[in-house]
Amino acid sequence: QLQLVESGGGLARPGESLRLSCVGSGETLDYYAIAWFRRAPGKGREWVSVISSSDGHGDYTESVKGRFTISRDHAKKTVYLQMNSLKSEDTAIYYCATSIKDGTYRATDYDYWGQGTQVTVSS
Repeated sequence: QLQLVESGGGLARPGESLRLSCVGSGETLDYYAIAWFRRAPGKGREWVSVISSSDGHGDYTESVKGRFTISRDHAKKTVYLQMNSLKSEDTAIYYCATSIKDGTYRATDYDYWGQGTQVTVSS
């Protein structure tokens, strides 16, 4: 069974950067679209970004466009989320998840989830 483990979260100041990693084990990630979601304190789960299974195309929610970059390394079974110019509103627990549907941002389309990594942006 596929398992996902996120890492790379932590404390950053506004304007700084963090890179999150999502490592898969148990089976290949090659056939899955991989997304990042986040849940901020007191708020619902929000889709952040997704990378396709085929051409590596990334898509982003409007609030992170130009600041976040998603990428994947098939050989390492790893998906990254490079987060630059962090803002306080990026504070959340970040989760990666897999879907057999490319390009979807609906959480219900995602089957496997990691346990999450905390990102805190504060001065």
